[in-house]
Amino acid sequence: MALNRNYLLLLTGFGISNLGNWIYLIALNLSVWHLTHSPAAVSGLFIVVPVARIFCNFFAGTFIDRHNKRRIIIWSDIVRGIIVCLMPFAQSVWLIYLFIGIANIASCFFAPSSTVLIAKLVNDQDKQRFNAINSTIGSGSFMLGPALAGIIIGATNTSVAMWINGLSFFVCAWLIFLLPNTEHVRDEERERITVHLIWKDFKHVWEYCRKKLPYLLFFIFYSLTLMIAFALDSQEMTFIKQYLLASDSQYGITVTMAGVGAILGGGMAAAAAKRFSYSLYIGCGLTLTLFSYFSFYASHSIRFAVISLMALGFSMAFSNTGYDTFFQKTIPTNLMGRFSSTLSLVQSILQITFTFCIGMLAEWWTVQAVALIFSIIGIMLALSLFFIILRNTSYFAFEKQI
Repeated sequence: MALNRNYLLLLTGFGISNLGNWIYLIALNLSVWHLTHSPAAVSGLFIVVPVARIFCNFFAGTFIDRHNKRRIIIWSDIVRGIIVCLMPFAQSVWLIYLFIGIANIASCFFAPSSTVLIAKLVNDQDKQRFNAINSTIGSGSFMLGPALAGIIIGATNTSVAMWINGLSFFVCAWLIFLLPNTEHVRDEERERITVHLIWKDFKHVWEYCRKKLPYLLFFIFYSLTLMIAFALDSQEMTFIKQYLLASDSQYGITVTMAGVGAILGGGMAAAAAKRFSYSLYIGCGLTLTLFSYFSFYASHSIRFAVISLMALGFSMAFSNTGYDTFFQKTIPTNLMGRFSSTLSLVQSILQITFTFCIGMLAEWWTVQAVALIFSIIGIMLALSLFFIILRNTSYFAFEKQI
């Protein structure tokens, strides 16, 4: 894959934005803690985000598919940059929650629009490798961001860290502005957003899925499996601290190793993009990811937990690359915004449900037992998904590559 100017602008813009996100996350947690000294207030941050996304995803796709995606990304970044720069001046936790809600509403427009932009600007033969490189950059941001946040906060304060994050959004907006305009939406296509139009779009997405049953089954099983994985993440720190008796530094190293595995996996996924199909990436990657979760929660030593998390990050890099490529090649670009928002809405509800169930069941039994049970359910779902892919090769283009 030749990294032409458009590819470099996309990768650089999204990479800078991801790096800023991690700096912002660390700074925001510390800011809320310093303001309230309340664990409940800090946990509230993780409730505001999915609630905002559920609310926004009802209408975001309807708006995105009828407007210029490049312009939406630019304005989403500008709004997020302004909100994050204003965050240090908030002296009320409720005002911070409001700012976070607005920022995540902007993110709901950013993510589906960026998927469409990649689908339009990246050639089909380059998509799998491009997504692998993009995933590697995202994993690098996951590792580098918290470290940079610690350095910046240690040398200055949380406010400076947030302002740097705000600047990263503005830089991303500028880089996207340099990209060519891939669409020209006519005024008559910009319909007024109404409840009737939103409902019509939901039915349109459903009709598309109903006509392509293997795709519908794929997204059902993939979403269930992925949201179980995300819910298992919520008990990661509790398991490491409570069952493996790890120190804070050991916990930090353990989580970082998942990032190391993701970088290695992303690099290998990019190198092997021409040799293996995205179907194989999804099927094997997701199955091995859930096996890694099982291995992690079955660990009886910190060393085995580290190995499991490295394998988890490595496998998920392949799974994410395969899924992104499949989505970009399969869903029509004029439907992508509505499809992404509908899927994100369903996944947010599933994530909240599974996370709540795991948390409640862990109170009655043990974190390890509940996590292992959900890991087994996830493995069964992932294997079922792999079976669906293998049984429907004409839909998933499995036969086109080795």
